[in-house]
Amino acid sequence: MLLEKLKESNYTVVLTGAGMSTESGLPDFRSQSGGLWQKEDPSRIASTDALNRNVEKFFEFYRYRVLGLKDCKPHIGHEILAKWEEAGIIQSIITQNVDGFHTEAGSKSVAELHGTLQKVHCQTCGREYGNETYVNEKYECVCGGKLRPSVVLFGEMLPEEALFQAAEESEKAELFIVLGSSLSVSPANQFPLIAKQNGAYLAIVNMEPTELDIYADLTIHNRKIGSLLKELDKQLKE
Repeated sequence: MLLEKLKESNYTVVLTGAGMSTESGLPDFRSQSGGLWQKEDPSRIASTDALNRNVEKFFEFYRYRVLGLKDCKPHIGHEILAKWEEAGIIQSIITQNVDGFHTEAGSKSVAELHGTLQKVHCQTCGREYGNETYVNEKYECVCGGKLRPSVVLFGEMLPEEALFQAAEESEKAELFIVLGSSLSVSPANQFPLIAKQNGAYLAIVNMEPTELDIYADLTIHNRKIGSLLKELDKQLKE
């Protein structure tokens, strides 16, 4: 059924969540069971308050996450989505992930709701740097300001531009596909509903059932995203 919808749709939008990242080997830091995470609450370390009051822990936390990125890369699913965009099979991606793998794989139209770990910027002057600064334990801008990852911290608003882009794309969608999101976090879980309200066919692919399955036209559970997209890609060529 999803194959037919992919072929029929003139405007397909994809929303990706943590399940997309974990297939690249990235750990879900919220469920980390070792070291730092047994003693500290990530929501306290990864906050604007920590950046101002507990900066050493803040840098340690994000350096750990940046180093984790360096050990991983986009998987076949990321690559297929980029190829589909180029071929006009899908039009855009909305992502809750901060790994930057969609862009790295070649996708052009990506709304990063929570920012990206691929870049850091100065808290004072806004100057941007690559995340190698964190790998090399350099946390200070040339202006003397603190370098912070270009992600949304606890206590911050989501970027307006990405939210606007995501809402606009959701309204245009004829087919809206969710890949690897539990759809439990707002406002990301509103975009499938916006698409549905505007007449889109809603397909949800996630290992576990989601809170929005009751609104979906199609649900697929217990399937790896990469293998499913590979299978669909093969069938599209036939």
